[in-house]
Amino acid sequence: MLPQSPEQQHGLRVCRPTVAPFARALSILASFSPGDQWLTNRDFAIRSGLPASTVTRMTNTLVTLGYLHCDPGTRRFCLKSSVLALGYGAAVDAEIHHPTNELMRVFAEQYQVNVQLSCRDRLDLVVTDSCLTNALPAMLQTGIGTRLGVASSAPGWALLASLPEAERDFLLRSARQQPPDEVKHGRHALHKYAGEAILRVRENGFCVALGESGRPMTTVAAPVRRPGLAPLAVSCMGPATRVDRNRSAHELGPALVRMAEKIQRVWTTP
Repeated sequence: MLPQSPEQQHGLRVCRPTVAPFARALSILASFSPGDQWLTNRDFAIRSGLPASTVTRMTNTLVTLGYLHCDPGTRRFCLKSSVLALGYGAAVDAEIHHPTNELMRVFAEQYQVNVQLSCRDRLDLVVTDSCLTNALPAMLQTGIGTRLGVASSAPGWALLASLPEAERDFLLRSARQQPPDEVKHGRHALHKYAGEAILRVRENGFCVALGESGRPMTTVAAPVRRPGLAPLAVSCMGPATRVDRNRSAHELGPALVRMAEKIQRVWTTP
């Protein structure tokens, strides 16, 4: 069997061969973010980059198959419960998820920060577990399903640092080549910090995205290496007024590395 190309290994849009209709349907479903309940065909077209005529065919098909519900009065769409079945196979085993979540919950309360566990989905990271502290306002909390840029967020940098050099460079090049209209929430501007952050992870085991003007939350992140499996990233975040450079470097960073090591042992212990 011939070895896979980097594009095939990472499931990016340039990969070939692909089943185009299947990929388009998945791009429609992936358009929903945690804050979305209803989307229109125009929303799907903007977020997926597909032509309007293609979007219409895809949404009609997904309604017929039971994955989308269409409000006939507004022509808006929402996800149906059938979509949940698609994620069951990727859900973390309960015996592993519970102790990992417990570690995160204790960390969140001890340090008064929110804690997230993320995995990579193409050029994004997706939050798969989140433990929130009551000490922070709800508006500052990051929920499950939130997407972060792999090249433009602290969790992304931590995960990139744990990858082989060729794989990491390929992902960074691909992220930088994204058209501006596909780069969400201004994250493209943060790509310039990726190289330095990756060096910090190699040196200290963690990296920091300090809160500043326009980005009031500070995030500290560390990789979770899993032999034989894709790495994860564990991160904590809090307001810059509470999580400054000194606290990030001397308290939260080392503590997060210790928790990442404990999570890794959970995954590797029979």
